[in-house]
Amino acid sequence: MQKNILITGCSSGLGLALTNYYLQKGFKVYGISRNKPEIQNQNFIHISFDLSKISDIKTSLTTILKEIKNLDLVFLNAGMLGKIKILQELSIEEMQEVYNLNVYANKELLDILMQIDVKNIFIISSGASKTGYKGWGSYSLSKAGVNMLVNLYSNEMFNTKIIALAPGVIKTPMTDYIRFELDENIFTSAKKLNEGLVQTAFETAIKIDAFINRIHEFETGSYMDIRQI
Repeated sequence: MQKNILITGCSSGLGLALTNYYLQKGFKVYGISRNKPEIQNQNFIHISFDLSKISDIKTSLTTILKEIKNLDLVFLNAGMLGKIKILQELSIEEMQEVYNLNVYANKELLDILMQIDVKNIFIISSGASKTGYKGWGSYSLSKAGVNMLVNLYSNEMFNTKIIALAPGVIKTPMTDYIRFELDENIFTSAKKLNEGLVQTAFETAIKIDAFINRIHEFETGSYMDIRQI
């Protein structure tokens, strides 16, 4: 039987890599993003929606997602970095925008997913959820929120394994901006990223799939860093 997978943020970066990877494996992939990626595959079903519109998620997506009925894998990958600024310069409005997409949009999606048969859910977290870097206030707070969101829902989604998964540093426009455009003397995280391992999104997708093959080893509600497995 063909397996079903749902991926948010499927039009670029890790989401696009996961989409292409699982299409190659023969999955039926349901992708949610504002813009449709240039994928010509009969097993790819695109759902056009802007997840930053959190108040519309349930009214717009509940019926669509419930029609899928069962999902083997879900990747709640859509998210944003926000502006790199020292905390004193960050406004509440800027921080709220990041938190809305990275945390509350996933909360709304989880409420829908509780109504169908889902085997495994992975919400993309970050090492920044555990280590606060100067300038990353909005992102770090939101990803720490993701970790707790996963922990809390694991106590309610009894038939689903749910994991907060940090994928490591991936070469994307976001990380290129941090690595090459920020002043390393002010934002030391830029230097740290440049000195560490930077992988392509597709390489990361392969590592994530290898992790999924060992999913039985890990407890639901956990935070896992792919670099430490």
